Amino acid sequence: MKKYWSLFLTVAIMALNSCSDDSSGIEPEVQGTEITRFSFLKSNNPNLDKDRYATIENDLIQGRLPLGVNVEKMVASFDHTGEEVKVNNANQVSGESINDFTEIQYYTVSTKDGKSGQYEVDMTYFTGLPIIYIETDNNQEINSKEDYFEGTISIDGGRYFSDFSSASMKIRGRGNSTWMHPKKPFQMKFPEKTEMLGMPEDKKWVFLAEFSDKTLIRNTIAFEMGYLSDLDYTPESVFAEVVINGVYNGTYNIAQKVEESDHRVVLGDTGYLLEIDQLERLDPDDVYFRTDRFLINIKEPETEYNSDTYNYARDLINEFEDVLMGPGFADPESGYVKYIDMDSFIDWYLISEIVKNQDSRSFSSIFLNVIPGEKIKMGPLWDFDLAFGNVDYSECEHPTGFWVKDHDWYARLFEDPVFVEKVKSRFQYYRENQNFILDKMDFYATQLKWSQYENDEKWDLFGRYVWPNPVVYDSHQAEVAHLKAWYKERMDWLDAAYSAM
Repeated sequence: MKKYWSLFLTVAIMALNSCSDDSSGIEPEVQGTEITRFSFLKSNNPNLDKDRYATIENDLIQGRLPLGVNVEKMVASFDHTGEEVKVNNANQVSGESINDFTEIQYYTVSTKDGKSGQYEVDMTYFTGLPIIYIETDNNQEINSKEDYFEGTISIDGGRYFSDFSSASMKIRGRGNSTWMHPKKPFQMKFPEKTEMLGMPEDKKWVFLAEFSDKTLIRNTIAFEMGYLSDLDYTPESVFAEVVINGVYNGTYNIAQKVEESDHRVVLGDTGYLLEIDQLERLDPDDVYFRTDRFLINIKEPETEYNSDTYNYARDLINEFEDVLMGPGFADPESGYVKYIDMDSFIDWYLISEIVKNQDSRSFSSIFLNVIPGEKIKMGPLWDFDLAFGNVDYSECEHPTGFWVKDHDWYARLFEDPVFVEKVKSRFQYYRENQNFILDKMDFYATQLKWSQYENDEKWDLFGRYVWPNPVVYDSHQAEVAHLKAWYKERMDWLDAAYSAM
């Protein structure tokens, strides 16, 4: 599934940051139609923490309101040079009139002789992102990855998403290395399939904390590359603020869980979702098998050791690996091509190699799927917070050098000149889309303009080491600049390396 609604978000961010000089065709510069001051005073809005003042530039008035205020009923105070001020044809009285600032409001200033000018009043509520409110029963702390905690969820969708009122849910911790951080990642489960922040309905949703990734966007950018690919499915995700039991817990990336579903990994009635993983990372009820080179966890379907479904997956993957490592592996009829979907293997490889994902060479979150009678496919993509150079314990820190190419299967595939030529050709497609990805980095950095600030206020991230960051910067802007520079250097190096093959 592709992220077709990203265009909608693009329009939303453009609206959030627009500075139109003539949004209505009426020029506020006309003498006698100016608004000279615009604010929200605590004396008129008791739930404000302090007086809040907006900026005025040409015909645009902008400001930010804090978490916890009722933006649907706010009283604005303003000074103007006209005879009267109206919103939606209703007369406005400074310090008295109540308006809903969830949406952009238009203030029209008129003079006695009929002249008028219009101002666009754009007040961002908290960070501009949707806000998710989690309430656990008896305010229990979510401190287990094994046990679910029952409670309710509500969503203030803001301008761009639907609101959601007090639905029952269960939530628990998740993750491995990410669980060690103070800002915990979660998995939430609805009793019934439910739409979430515009994403197709399903039961399970993942709250990625993105603690080690101070840009907050590495997973999302990898997903954007997935949307460019021919992979059958790449998870969708949306940034949101999360409040747990009344306490702000930071900015999260709300994502679809990698699992079998009509809107996720489509496997039909007989398909398999498999993951290359590590024994110490498995849950007690996981079922797995081994090849000569990897441990393979059977994620879907539920199965038992030595059952027919278990034996099919074990035998198929081992047969593929044996042929791949055998003497006739490159034979166009009896070799590895008989077993794998070449396009998915190449797209998954190139994305993982471009971002130089730490875990994608042999460690974990290496997904593959197959429907009996069809070829094995790689994907979906998952777990890229330690990509784009965000590690200090391996050569993945550096934008030069191959990494995923040394995955045991891919190292063998690269011994086939036919495979190499297909990789080289397909890389040029991603090279042509390099500026698109750089623009996406800027887009999400803009979307997170205020949320990264609030997230840092909560967790004190900038300017200090967080495992496993190889560099430390004092601001989100600097972190994103480093990410962009790393990516550009990586693409230059790969272009030269593939061309030399």
